[in-house]
Amino acid sequence: MAALLRGVRAGRALRGLSSGKTGPDRLCGAGGDAVVAAPTATAPQCSSLSRGFHRAAPRLQDDFKSDKPPPSSSSTTFHEHYQAHSAEQDNTATASHEGAAAEQASRPNTSYQDQSGEQGEEYETEEQLQARILTAALEFVPLHGWSMEAIASGAETLGLSSASTGMFNNGAGDLVLHFITQCNSQLTEILAEQHKQVQLGQAEPKATADFLRDAVETRLRMYIPYIESWPQAMSILLLPHNIPDSLKHLSTLVDDIWYYAGDRSTDMNWYTKRAALTGIYNTTELVMLQDSSPDFEDTWNFLDNRIQDVVNMASTAKQVQSTGEAVVQGLMGAAFTLKNLTGLNQRR
Repeated sequence: MAALLRGVRAGRALRGLSSGKTGPDRLCGAGGDAVVAAPTATAPQCSSLSRGFHRAAPRLQDDFKSDKPPPSSSSTTFHEHYQAHSAEQDNTATASHEGAAAEQASRPNTSYQDQSGEQGEEYETEEQLQARILTAALEFVPLHGWSMEAIASGAETLGLSSASTGMFNNGAGDLVLHFITQCNSQLTEILAEQHKQVQLGQAEPKATADFLRDAVETRLRMYIPYIESWPQAMSILLLPHNIPDSLKHLSTLVDDIWYYAGDRSTDMNWYTKRAALTGIYNTTELVMLQDSSPDFEDTWNFLDNRIQDVVNMASTAKQVQSTGEAVVQGLMGAAFTLKNLTGLNQRR
């Protein structure tokens, strides 16, 4: 501010000096006679004024310089802060990008690529969807039985339309066979775990008779939650178009039980043991349907008496043939028994 005032004063002096050169009344004095009468007297004053101005000009320039902010003032601080802030933003953006990339890499790859190269979400196959619907439908079997109504209710719990029952060409047969598959898989897992514990020395191996009895009982107990409607399920399994799948599941079940029981025979004895255990399983299942004793005690006693026959059985071809015939006769007898139990003695 002081430098500005000195500049204003110097400017006034210059204007006065300039007017003195062009106007005779304002050279150095107030009256014109002074200029005309004594021109030599005013020249030294003007020279002195000019020299004073020239001496003051450098000081004025220094003052202006001194009023400028030093290079380490707020301007420099601002630039340093801006650079630091920009670097911080860059680091933050880089860290955010790396974090997003790591999160993307940790996610499972649920996309597929079609022939055109376009990406799409992973889709559920029809078999997987059917399995989910049938599993949900088991909850409604005690209410609706082994029927399409149970399947429709299961589909609705998954947020699907009841029209999705059109996916099941075999109707209630698909539901029963799905349940059979689940039970067989569950038993296989149990037997495999027991076998593992024996191999690790964490459990004692069972005698063959005890092992067979426990395996069959464990498998049959899976029917207890549906025991009231199980005669209906068995009658569905014995329909002509369901018999091949029903026998396949039964054969797989018996084969797994003998495998974990330790049977590795490759001769005719292999067929004898499996055919005999199949017959015992079927007859015990029929006894269970008509058993009213507490916790099905009569059924397990019947099973105890039949299991020893399998263990002591001889391995001749004649016995194999007779055992196979007994199994077929047992299946036919079971069909008529079930029809009488369920009142389904008609073609479906």
